[in-house]
Amino acid sequence: MKCLVTGAAGFIGSHLTERLLSEKNNCVWAIDDFSTGSQGNISHLFNNPRFHFSQGSVLDKGLLKELIDECEIIYHLAAAVGVKYIMENLLQSIKTNIEGAENVLEIASADKKKVLIASSSEIYGKSENYPFNEESDRILGPPTKLRWSYSSSKAIDEFLAIAYHKEKGLPIVITRLFNVSGPKQVGEYGMVIPRFVKQALNNEPITVYGDGKQLRSFIHVEDAIRGLISLMESENTDGEIFNLGSPQPITISQLSEMVKRLAQSKSKIKYISYKQVYGDDFEDLKYRVPDISKISKIVGFKPKKSLEDIIEDVIEYYKKQREIR
Repeated sequence: MKCLVTGAAGFIGSHLTERLLSEKNNCVWAIDDFSTGSQGNISHLFNNPRFHFSQGSVLDKGLLKELIDECEIIYHLAAAVGVKYIMENLLQSIKTNIEGAENVLEIASADKKKVLIASSSEIYGKSENYPFNEESDRILGPPTKLRWSYSSSKAIDEFLAIAYHKEKGLPIVITRLFNVSGPKQVGEYGMVIPRFVKQALNNEPITVYGDGKQLRSFIHVEDAIRGLISLMESENTDGEIFNLGSPQPITISQLSEMVKRLAQSKSKIKYISYKQVYGDDFEDLKYRVPDISKISKIVGFKPKKSLEDIIEDVIEYYKKQREIR
């Protein structure tokens, strides 16, 4: 299979690319502008004759068309990611998410090539009716709370995908990802597990934002990749939306204690306000836990790795990074 992965140098994209290339009948075309991805995530693949990389943006329609013309299916993962990055790059984040997705869908629709759109658990907003299923209502704050720009831009991506499916006959599948974590993920853009792990390994204060009562669930990147591929390969997913995550919740306070224990750290837990981190224009989500009954029913997906597995793998990854340096 000839596959295109957008955002291939990112955390999830690089793992997906590796997994696709592990099958000898797959070739992967890839694109990334390195805005949040890292060349180091994919540099080991450059000598693989079945890997074809282009540095560039999904906003470049000419380049994107060249790549899509080469491929049979598209995994569209390129997007602005991470709360911190989005809050600091609002205009570019909105443009990348919306225009990038529209470019992919428009070009793919010419030859009806199946597209996976990677959406987000942010879609559900601040609803308290968890666990969220794919038909749950969305409840968002006002536009003056700027973090909702991300939820809204990903919702537009979903609307665009559904519109192309219904009006143009484009085969699509939409995946709402819930807190994917694991090796190679970095904390610089707001991802909580790598940030906690790095602080714990350095015996620095583990900084919990807000009161720590926020409820989250985390899925190992290997499980997430397995889910993405299963959805793409299934004939029963066309035109559908699927949650992809773990249904097992944990509070951020409990997560900080678990990281401290598994890292055998002497760190103290420190609580700091959202305002101190993100300013006045931020509003957080209390709950982010998925109902995964639909994806389980359609493709038989269930996570195999626990939260402890995720944390231990991230700890091992950062310890190895220290050794390399």
